[in-house]
Amino acid sequence: MDDAPPSVPVRIGIVGLGYIGTTVGEQLHRHPNSTVTAICDLEPAVLAEVGERFGVEDRHRYADYEAMLEAAPLDAVLVGTPHTLHYEQVRAALEAGLDVYCDKPLTTDLERARELTRLAESGEETLMVGYQRHLQTAFRTARRRWRDGPTPSWFTASITQGWIDDSMGTWRLDPSLSGGGFLYDTGSHVLDGVLWTTGLEPASVAASMDFYDEDERIDRRAHLDVRFENGATGTFSFNGDAPAVREHVHVWDDEGAVYLEGKEWRSRRVFEIDAESTEHVPYVDPRREQSRADAFLECVLEGTEPPATARHALRVTALTEAAYEAARSGRRVTIDER
Repeated sequence: MDDAPPSVPVRIGIVGLGYIGTTVGEQLHRHPNSTVTAICDLEPAVLAEVGERFGVEDRHRYADYEAMLEAAPLDAVLVGTPHTLHYEQVRAALEAGLDVYCDKPLTTDLERARELTRLAESGEETLMVGYQRHLQTAFRTARRRWRDGPTPSWFTASITQGWIDDSMGTWRLDPSLSGGGFLYDTGSHVLDGVLWTTGLEPASVAASMDFYDEDERIDRRAHLDVRFENGATGTFSFNGDAPAVREHVHVWDDEGAVYLEGKEWRSRRVFEIDAESTEHVPYVDPRREQSRADAFLECVLEGTEPPATARHALRVTALTEAAYEAARSGRRVTIDER
């Protein structure tokens, strides 16, 4: 890709044709401002099926992402591969001058997260990370409360899911590909949602975990006690061995609280609680929320900052890696994203 802004439609290559690659890929395929011109996956049957669905020519269906980056006519890349593969693929795409949408987490290694953040912040390319709570009206509404108002002082946040059963037979239970367990997967969204919504900067964490595997790489449950730079404290609880998906976030300040809740993968609801314990329900219209494709293409075409940046993802990786260290060592661990 040259230095000129991409033309419309933006030419997209997809690396990894699993859930994210096909879900966000479908949004990009159907979007008036983009076209999927190349795809990459290790499974020939998947390449054939998705290639037909997205109208990708046979010659631009690849088993090797480097070959795709070198040969295909591209402006941007969607990275939807297992977690530990993100670093090399994102770096290669950025160095090729391409804009990138990467599924969360950005990486499962803190130094690599720092490196990608430096690369993204020093270049002209867009790097958007798939933390979609930045697009959800409930979380955006809650975030406005603390932008110029009271300071959050205490919170509790939790999510449940039948993640272990859902992940049987998949790469998610292989730590060489997943980089961790429930905390690095669904839990990563909750960490990001709280950090982004409140603006709190984590300083240290103590943690306990129950592990699925003997090597203690894949956590099924995790409990984090976090202290923040401004003196606030909070707890995260993640249960990946539960029968249903439910998310609950309570954030308190001197004036009251905000409560965010939801079930399964539907849009979340938000409530404001005042000092008299009265609940107020701001109007939230999820129909006006941008899709991930909408947000990414807007950034690419207009040169604006993405809703979820590499810097946001770095903060999540720093907290996550410190939590694993704290759980395994039994001590509180200092968090340093720099």
